[in-house]
Amino acid sequence: MIGIYCKKREGCDPLCPHCNELLLYAHERLDKCPFGEQKKSCKQCAIHCYKATMRNRMREVMRYAGPRMILYAPLEFIKHYLLKQ
Repeated sequence: MIGIYCKKREGCDPLCPHCNELLLYAHERLDKCPFGEQKKSCKQCAIHCYKATMRNRMREVMRYAGPRMILYAPLEFIKHYLLKQ
């Protein structure tokens, strides 16, 4: 989703430093998640491990890229939608 956002919204390919920082932060948070692979989406999680600034940046990325995922990554869109249930 960050790749879609950066390429289409900011016009960068590969990721700009700003988006790359967000991607690395997201991976770091997922690696340290106590729920591991059983975790549902972060929005539904009882533990909010993102800093407020990063959470706001990720929310902006999700709002932009989420509706466009069906065009650019249909399988990931379906997986993401099923995990929300």
